[in-house]
Amino acid sequence: MFDARLRPLIDPPLNAAGRRLAAWGIGADAVTFAGMFAGLAAAAAIANGLYAAGLVLILVNRLLDGLDGAVARATGMSDFGGYLDIVADFVFYVAVPVGFAVAAPGDSFAALLLVAAFALTGTSFLAYATLAAKRGIETAAHGRKSFFYSTGLAEGAETIVCFALMCLMPQHFAPIAAIYTALCLVTVVQRSVMAWRMFR
Repeated sequence: MFDARLRPLIDPPLNAAGRRLAAWGIGADAVTFAGMFAGLAAAAAIANGLYAAGLVLILVNRLLDGLDGAVARATGMSDFGGYLDIVADFVFYVAVPVGFAVAAPGDSFAALLLVAAFALTGTSFLAYATLAAKRGIETAAHGRKSFFYSTGLAEGAETIVCFALMCLMPQHFAPIAAIYTALCLVTVVQRSVMAWRMFR
């Protein structure tokens, strides 16, 4: 919901950092892999009850997720880079709720529902992107990307806030997860309506 509005604020410093990394010979794929491992480390920290460390690693993951695109824009974007970026994102989205479920098995059902909601949100996102590419539809609302980014109620910024709240208040994981699961499902419905209007 807020991602497109935040882009004018975060893109200039990210692009500057991306150009610097590119000048040092660091490739976008390497940054993507580093971000994915930071996300897995965040899940591992959370699984062991180290919620503060988990939060720091979540923020590192999100920073690197922004930097990989900035490096790609500086060096040249590739289809594989776009593929790798989305796979790494969903590794992160799945791993963090699993970490909370391991830390507190009583929260497993809420974590399962959240992972399922992420799966549905991701499916609607990728299906929309596939059909948009087929029709040659493009958008720059989320910056220059390898494929079409459709908007929705639950996007990257909202996910960061959700995971941060979970780390700060792990005892309230279940209600936070339930609220965000509902937002994800609303996003799926919202995107499906957009697809019906655009592609029917």
